[in-house]
Amino acid sequence: MGLLRNVGTIGGLTAVSRVFGFVRDILLARVLGAGLAADAFQLAFVLPNTFRRLFAEGAFSVAFVPMYTRALHSEADEAAAERFANDVLAVFVWVLLGFSALAMLAMPGIVWLLASEYQSVPGKFELAVSLSRVTFPYLALVSLVALLSGVLNAHSKFAPGAFVPVLLNLTLISGIAAGYFLREAGGSDVTVARSLAISVSAAGAVQLAYMAWATRKAGVRLQFRFPRLTPEVKRLGLLILPATFGAGIYQISQFVDTFFATSLEQGSLTLLKYADRLNQMPLGIVGIALGTAILPMLARQIQSGDESGAQRLQASAVEMATLLTLPAAAALAVCAPAFVTAFFVGGKMTLADGAIMADIVAALVCGLPAYVLVKVFQPGFFSREDTRTPVWIAAGALVINIGVNFIVVPRYGIIGLAAATAFTSTLNVATLYAILHLRGWFRMSGALLSRVLRQAFAAGVMALGLWALLPLMAERYSGNVVERAWSLAILVAAGAIVFFAVAWLVGALDKGHLAQLRRRRPAKEPVNLSE
Repeated sequence: MGLLRNVGTIGGLTAVSRVFGFVRDILLARVLGAGLAADAFQLAFVLPNTFRRLFAEGAFSVAFVPMYTRALHSEADEAAAERFANDVLAVFVWVLLGFSALAMLAMPGIVWLLASEYQSVPGKFELAVSLSRVTFPYLALVSLVALLSGVLNAHSKFAPGAFVPVLLNLTLISGIAAGYFLREAGGSDVTVARSLAISVSAAGAVQLAYMAWATRKAGVRLQFRFPRLTPEVKRLGLLILPATFGAGIYQISQFVDTFFATSLEQGSLTLLKYADRLNQMPLGIVGIALGTAILPMLARQIQSGDESGAQRLQASAVEMATLLTLPAAAALAVCAPAFVTAFFVGGKMTLADGAIMADIVAALVCGLPAYVLVKVFQPGFFSREDTRTPVWIAAGALVINIGVNFIVVPRYGIIGLAAATAFTSTLNVATLYAILHLRGWFRMSGALLSRVLRQAFAAGVMALGLWALLPLMAERYSGNVVERAWSLAILVAAGAIVFFAVAWLVGALDKGHLAQLRRRRPAKEPVNLSE
C-alpha cells in the first residue's frame, strides 16, 4: 500500500531524528538542568521553532502542496509547476526576511508578552531576549527548507524532508558539547546557552544547503527571481491566512503554554519541554509521517474524483495512528517515572525535578492519540482547499484551552497546564471528525470503530501489566547504565508482548494489513475499511 510505504520511509527517518533529539535533550538536561540559563534558552528555542511549525510546516505546507501537486499532475507541462514554485519562492524569501527583521527588532516586546515574569529574576529577561535574537534567523532558513521539502513531497520523494531534522539535532548536540567544554574552561551556564543559540541558526543553514542539493539532484530547478504577485501566488496567500490558524492549534497552544509556564516557578518551562520530548517521540514519528504522506495522496485522489479511495486512505491512516499511539500513550503514562529517572536524572537534573517531569509526561500523553489524529483529519479539509472550517474549530478549542488554563494552572501548576493541553487537543480532533462525518468526506465504519475499541482494550490490559511490573525494578531505574538499560528493556518488551498478544486475541489487528506488510510487494487492492 502506498500510504504504508511512504509512512514507513518518513517514519523511519523521523525516528532517527527523534532518537538524536532525545539524546540532545538528555545531554541538555544533565548539562544545564532546569535553571535560569535553561529557561532562557528554552524560550529562545520555542520562538522560531513554534513559528516554523505554525507557518512553514503548517499553514504554508498544507496550502502549497495541494496547489503544486495539481499543477504537477495537470494537463499542463511540468514547467508550469516549476514556474509556480519559483514565483512562490521569489515572494516567500522577502516575506521571511521582513518578518524576521521586524521580530528581532521587537524581541524585547515579544519576550515580555510570553515571559514577563522573567523580569523578576535578575538577568533572566535580558538573557532570553539576547538568545532569542540569535536563534530567530533559523525561522527564515527552515521555512525555505519547508518549501523545498513540499516540492519534493509532491514528487513522492519524502526521504530528504524527513532527514533534515537529523541535521538540526546533530548540530545542537555539537553546540551542547562546545558549550560544556567552554564552561569547563572558565565559562558558566550562560556560556552553554549562548553556544546552543548559535548552533540553532547554524543548523538552519546546514539544513537549507542539504535541501537545495537534494532538490537539484531530483531534477527540480528552482531559481531566485524578481517577485511577482501572480494569480496563483495570491490564491496561495489567501489559503495560507486561515490555514495559519487552522493547521496550527497545537503550535499556537505552545505559545499559550509558554505564557502560563513562565508565570510559574523557575524551571517549569524547561521541565515542560523535556517532558514533551518523551511525548514527541511517538507523535513525531507517527504524526508527522502520516500527515506528510497523506496530504499529497489525498489531493491526487480528490482531484481525480476518487472519493471512495480517499475514504479508504483516511480509514487506513486512522487505524494506523490508533494502533501505534494508544499503546504508546498508555505505556508512557504508566512508566513515566522509570523513563524520566533512567534517561534524564543526573548531573544538574535532580530527582525532585524528575518527579515533577514524570507527572507532566503522564498528563501530556493523555492527548497523544489526538495529537496524531489531527494530522489525519486536517488533510481531509486542506486537500479540498477548505482551510476555513479548521479555523473555527481551532479558535473554539484555543479559547477553551485558555479558559481551562486560568482555572487549573493556579491550582495544579505545570501538571494542570499539561492536562489542559491534552483535553482541548482531544476536543479539537473530535470536532474535526464530526464535521468530516456530517459532510460525508470521511465516516468511520463499524469495522474500523470496532478495531479501534479493541486496540484501546489491549492498551488497557498492557497498562495494568506494566503498573504491576513497574515497582519490582524501582531501584534499577537510577542505577548504573547497564541497570537502567536492562530494566527499561524489560518494561518495553513486556508491554509490547502483552499489547500485541491481547490485540491479536481480541481481533484488534487488521490481518489484511499485516499480510500486506509481509509481502515483498504491496497488494494491488487495499483493504476497504469503509465497508
